[in-house]
Amino acid sequence: QVQLVESGGGLVQPGGSLRLSCAASKSIGGMYTMGWYRQAPGKQRELVATITSPGNTNYADSVRGRFTISRDNTKNTVYLQMNSLKPEDTAVYYCNARFVPTARSSWGQGTQVTVSS
Repeated sequence: QVQLVESGGGLVQPGGSLRLSCAASKSIGGMYTMGWYRQAPGKQRELVATITSPGNTNYADSVRGRFTISRDNTKNTVYLQMNSLKPEDTAVYYCNARFVPTARSSWGQGTQVTVSS
């Protein structure tokens, strides 16, 4: 099972940017679809974005055009560039690695993103 460690969260003003990183403990190239999810207080965890090994991406409607997911398989790292942040983006952001052959998922511990003036 792959271990995931997120970083890059913090406090940012509305309209600002943050870049989240997710470092995997082993190679994610070829076998893993990677994703970012978030959970706000009192709400269910929701999909933010996913990226397949070849680089196909999928975004939630609420973040499309503002967030960009990318991956560097040579560094076993996935990124989430978040621009034009809004207060409603405030949540704990979780990295996910889904092993394609079995659909088994691994999760990171989460990183807090707070958008507030």
